Amino acid sequence: MPFDHLACPACGEKVRQYRNPFPTVDVIIELPEGIVLIERKNEPFGWAIPGGFVDYGESLENAARRESLEETSLTVTDLRLLGCYSDPARDARSHNISTVYVAKGEGTPKAGDDAAGVAVFAVDALPEPLCFDHGQILSDYLKRKREGSV
Repeated sequence: MPFDHLACPACGEKVRQYRNPFPTVDVIIELPEGIVLIERKNEPFGWAIPGGFVDYGESLENAARRESLEETSLTVTDLRLLGCYSDPARDARSHNISTVYVAKGEGTPKAGDDAAGVAVFAVDALPEPLCFDHGQILSDYLKRKREGSV
């Protein structure tokens, strides 16, 4: 397992730091008129599925609910697991593993937190560019939706 050494701030002793992927969540929020996407405020710019990093001590489900509310002002219910996405190249900033959920949204979408904008799109009229691997995720979602498995 690869590792780097750090110096302990108290004694100067070399300490191993293991590099692990960061856990993230993304939520495909369904509204009657379509799915909710955010326009990212920070790089990489573009449209994305709402989501973000899981906080220490937080469950994946609670992170999904929190991130949805923070970025879209929507409360989500009926969380259903779509899948996990772990390609080390899915995010150029760092190696992240995303657990992706599908959920029903309640409320009026309003951009917040890391979102410069928020919009609802029909699944056959998605914007471009989509950030990260969100094009693949949404393709998987549409396939599973047609099959009735999500």
